[in-house]
Amino acid sequence: MAAGSAPERMQQGEGANAMLGRASPVASLSASALASERDPDIEALDLAVAARAAAYELKKTHPSVIFTSGRRDKKDQARAMAQNVILNRNWIEQTYAQTLARDCCQKWVDDNPDKTTQQEIEVGLASVIDALPQAELAKLSKHLSGEAFDVQPVTEDAEKIKATIRSLPGLKVFLDMEGGLIRWHAQF
Repeated sequence: MAAGSAPERMQQGEGANAMLGRASPVASLSASALASERDPDIEALDLAVAARAAAYELKKTHPSVIFTSGRRDKKDQARAMAQNVILNRNWIEQTYAQTLARDCCQKWVDDNPDKTTQQEIEVGLASVIDALPQAELAKLSKHLSGEAFDVQPVTEDAEKIKATIRSLPGLKVFLDMEGGLIRWHAQF
């Protein structure tokens, strides 16, 4: 089954065991090719090897693609989650695979209905994320390890771009919707 295809929906944090028949995340671009043609926008994402190679492949095929997120630290993860939670209070539960980290973050949102601004939610989620063990954080989001990137959704050539993303070497999960919100997320 292709990543992100029906009838099953993948969630962020799900890994290789969720996908059948995918090859090792060794991407087709060589290190020397990457070194000679560095893209500052991709390099700024601070991606792990497979995700970085896939980003270059995507940009080579679709030069107009805009990357909106790559590796995140804990604060950036809390900010990104808060941006979506203000639009959908159940976004965390609807987006991430069921883990202790996801459940703790969603519980904080549920237990704090009076916190409605992005800043308030970001501070609360950051406190939860900071308290989690590293092993649990690794299950929450592949952005924290640089194994995921997000792409600005577009309407022009959308299906071609999504098809290219789905064919990227090492892709484990592609989401074009997260918690009812249009988001393009690829993880490796």
